[in-house]
Amino acid sequence: MMDKGKALIAKLKDVGREAGMLGLHGLVVVLSAGIAWSLPNIARQFLTFWSRVEHEQVLLLAMEVCVALCLIAVSSYLWQAFQDRRQAVMARGAGLISFFSSHNPVADRAIRRLKQEQSLGRTVLAIGVTGHGTVIDDKAEIHALLETCLEAKLILLNPFSEEAVRRAQSLSHLDVTPARLRDELVETISLIKRLRAAGKVIRLKLYSDRPHVRMIILGDYLWLQHYHTGLDVRWMPEYVFQHKVDHHGLYTLFYQYFTKRWENQDIPEYDFQTNELVYRTRNGSELRREPFGLDQAESHEERDLAAAEPYL
Repeated sequence: MMDKGKALIAKLKDVGREAGMLGLHGLVVVLSAGIAWSLPNIARQFLTFWSRVEHEQVLLLAMEVCVALCLIAVSSYLWQAFQDRRQAVMARGAGLISFFSSHNPVADRAIRRLKQEQSLGRTVLAIGVTGHGTVIDDKAEIHALLETCLEAKLILLNPFSEEAVRRAQSLSHLDVTPARLRDELVETISLIKRLRAAGKVIRLKLYSDRPHVRMIILGDYLWLQHYHTGLDVRWMPEYVFQHKVDHHGLYTLFYQYFTKRWENQDIPEYDFQTNELVYRTRNGSELRREPFGLDQAESHEERDLAAAEPYL
């Protein structure tokens, strides 16, 4: 029933857009006919007006100044439109299709809707810090993505690394500490385990170097934010890139960046069964395992989640 309702809403939107386009075309035709019909009368009125003011020097000077100002305004507008057009062409060449300078309720709803549409039946690839801001906080957004995607690959920051400590210290929030980062990762892992138990294919890797970008790849679309020292990533601008057939856009560059990170032998994969970090070769062979140290904190978090209403 929900799918039928969505299909009906989409069909009504298409009909509304077509009706709007037809109405716009009709309005243009009516305006054109009205202008053509009134041209002779306009010409007569102009000649009458000109015969009255052609000997008024002050009025003529004022008219010349007004015409000059209008020409300056029109030329400035056309030049700015040309510059905007050129920048738009460059943006399309780079694959940039959307830009959100700051998050507000309207932008957040648009972002959630676009991501849900783009993730349907796709593979979700994501890089972040703890996943808390992209998985836990935004349940209506990412939780829906993980439910509708085919599989997911996540690369998050190791909360025990030196860079995690530096990231926490760089933010001017007293409640952001290395322990807070560990707790957030525990929540993320607990949620992923619930989704895996429901049949979702989700893999997680943990890196230990400095975080640079928060990135989500949904099929042919890539959502990107950058981490800035001392600033919360949620307040950073968000860019949307689309894959181009000619591979000239930045989508390919960032996709290759994710692939290189995922295949990096120095970035271990988290084993959800044993709570260990598994190092592998490029062909997938296991090199070694290391204990991760989240067992005790995770057990406490799982007890809290078990007492709460499940997400699924």
